[in-house]
Amino acid sequence: MASISRNLRRSLAPGRLHRLLLLRSQHPREYVTAECHRPVVLHKRGPDILHDPWFNRGTAFSMTERDRLGLRGLLPPNVVSSQQQIDRFMLDLKRLQKYARDGPSDTYPLAKWRILNRLHDRNETMYYKVLIDNIEEYAPVVYTPTVGLVCQNYSGLFRRPRGMYFSAEDRGEMMSMVYNWPADQVDMIVVTDGSRILGLGDLGVHGIGIAIGKLDLYVAAAGINPQRVLPVMIDVGTNNEKLLKDPLYLGLQEHRLEGDEYVSVIDEFMEAVFTRWPNVIVQFEDFQSKWAFRLLQRYRKTYRMFNDDVQGTAGVAIAGLLGAVRAQGRPMIDFPKQKIVVAGAGSAGIGVVNAASRTMARMLGNNEVAFESARSQFWIVDAHGLITEDRADIDPDARPFARRKSELGHQGLNEGASLVEVVKKVKPDVILGLSAVGGLFSKEVLEALKDSSSSRPAIFAMSNPTKNAECTPGEAFSILGEKVVFASGSPFHDVDLGDGKIGHSNQGNNMYLFPGIGLGTLLSGARVISDGMLQAAAERLASYMKEDEVLQGIIYPPISRIRDITKEVAAAVVREAVADDLAEGYRDMDARELARLSEEETIEYVKTNMWSPVYPTIIYKKD
Repeated sequence: MASISRNLRRSLAPGRLHRLLLLRSQHPREYVTAECHRPVVLHKRGPDILHDPWFNRGTAFSMTERDRLGLRGLLPPNVVSSQQQIDRFMLDLKRLQKYARDGPSDTYPLAKWRILNRLHDRNETMYYKVLIDNIEEYAPVVYTPTVGLVCQNYSGLFRRPRGMYFSAEDRGEMMSMVYNWPADQVDMIVVTDGSRILGLGDLGVHGIGIAIGKLDLYVAAAGINPQRVLPVMIDVGTNNEKLLKDPLYLGLQEHRLEGDEYVSVIDEFMEAVFTRWPNVIVQFEDFQSKWAFRLLQRYRKTYRMFNDDVQGTAGVAIAGLLGAVRAQGRPMIDFPKQKIVVAGAGSAGIGVVNAASRTMARMLGNNEVAFESARSQFWIVDAHGLITEDRADIDPDARPFARRKSELGHQGLNEGASLVEVVKKVKPDVILGLSAVGGLFSKEVLEALKDSSSSRPAIFAMSNPTKNAECTPGEAFSILGEKVVFASGSPFHDVDLGDGKIGHSNQGNNMYLFPGIGLGTLLSGARVISDGMLQAAAERLASYMKEDEVLQGIIYPPISRIRDITKEVAAAVVREAVADDLAEGYRDMDARELARLSEEETIEYVKTNMWSPVYPTIIYKKD
């Protein structure tokens, strides 16, 4: 493979790539259409422009533009800059969020979401500018944990449609339905069936909120063009009895389809979207475990798709696990020596174990002995206790990691042993929670971890939203002291340990990876998303932190760096796609040219293809 890449590099004329990159650096893709920074030709004017959030810029329209577009007199006379607009909005936001609460059940984050959503409805460019410039503050509002509240209350919050809805009632019609969407090009779809939203369970059609939130982060973090994203809800019913009886519920009020009927709906959807948009990337989000793995295996070798709960969560966890090894002052190559107890055997938990074991096996030589050695480093505990081969009806996905009878004797463990028992006997280096059971890492469990064989054990309380976290950083540091490494799925504040010491609370957020995976796949033109591409993304995230930061217990970077992180992750994905001979190129950069790019040139290529929220020049032209 490497020799092929070298031959491709030699086959291109020297200097051509330099000229291409120079041209791109002079003309970055800052605008939201295929014409990049060119003027946008619209066949509308006057109020129609003001009512279109893609092109409305309100009081920032110049007087010349107002004359050209029939807007003079429809706006206050004072022309303001985009920064003045943002300053005014932020001032109003800080003031209004105190008064935007909808009764005592509303929260300040939900009030912020309402105000931001109203901006999104009227001015998309300004919305994404505000989100990008304040990503650390507003990512938890448009994504977890606030998005969970949004999904729980979506019927009441619904004001205008965003995205597309395909339902069981639309069987046989989806191929024509996709042409109702106005965009001729769609780069990224996030789709859910609402069956397992975060750790909140079956929320039915309300799950569209998670797809919208994820795509906001694709735009903000990865610079995916907001005119080329599509949130999708596939409504096959709900088994949530409360929603079935709610007269205000907006979805199908019937029980979920199962079996072949369910699969046929998803099949029809996939065929329809890839027929209209052959190059689209589809991210599956919050499908219940029994379908997450099955659909991933069904489609991943045929379509450009991935499942963030299975593969994204796994990648972020692997990056954190490798970071935890570094935090112990050891090289990442020592990862296969880590003993890991996993609480949770759903799609996320098994996805992490599968990916982590593959990473260990790769480090050990990638042979049968290596895989067996890697398997033996995991102990999986679900609601019924430790999973062993004595368990009746073991989930097929968990079976490879069921502990064997021959292993249990010397460990003093049995089928169904409790989490506390397992931690006491195994003395793990890491306990990793993906159970969606808040407080599962109890005082007894944390006390048992004191006897860990590691001098600096790690706790990953990864379940979302916040109330489902297996423990808080305060609980972890109060029992285990400053030597523990802590990470969670939702954001928590750092802990003041006294004497000037800080217990760092790392957020192992999927947004560190999924935007870069999507962007890297798009820019490489890879027809499928390989395990190697996912592994490259995780390893780049793991190596992103500097050594002095990791030794302080900081294993994930701050969200404020998300654009830079995504750029680096996407570049790693592109390079791996080239190395795996999967890349087919993007726009005027074909596979041969991609193969010639150095690491620095690949990063520059990614950077210049990230959309930024800049108002375009608009020109009116009659139909």
